[in-house]
Amino acid sequence: MSWYVLYCRSRNEKKIAITLEKMGIEVYCPMVSEVRQWSDRKKKVNTPLFTCYVFVKLKEKEREQVFQVNGVVRYLFWLGKPAIVKEEEIQAIRNWMEDDNVLEMVVADFSPGDRMTIPNGVLKDQEGIIKEVGQNKVRIVLLGLGCTVTVKIKNLV
Repeated sequence: MSWYVLYCRSRNEKKIAITLEKMGIEVYCPMVSEVRQWSDRKKKVNTPLFTCYVFVKLKEKEREQVFQVNGVVRYLFWLGKPAIVKEEEIQAIRNWMEDDNVLEMVVADFSPGDRMTIPNGVLKDQEGIIKEVGQNKVRIVLLGLGCTVTVKIKNLV
């Protein structure tokens, strides 16, 4: 059995996870607690760490049964095949979620116009502005050097 990533309608993640669990499917939808403020009050709410995504553990031949649930849109694909998440990666997320030393966890995508600091390599700690995002690389204009660089990143998408 493998972990697959389901793409679902926005704000339906919790409901889909509950329904899939009732169907006997192993589901993981990590939730984070945050304080939301409205004009008249503040309230602590649980929101999905990965918006619009739910992880499901299924056999390949059982993948179609998730579409019985209202709100499931499709599977996430990588290189023309359904994206498979390793058990170690799911466990790492679970460990982070349970770790008292991790105070905040935010998931963000790279977008053109965002600022980025190169994490390692020859240009480590150089800051730039993202101009283009590919499947596993980012084109960045480095402010300090006045040039454009293409950076390859593991598991970008």
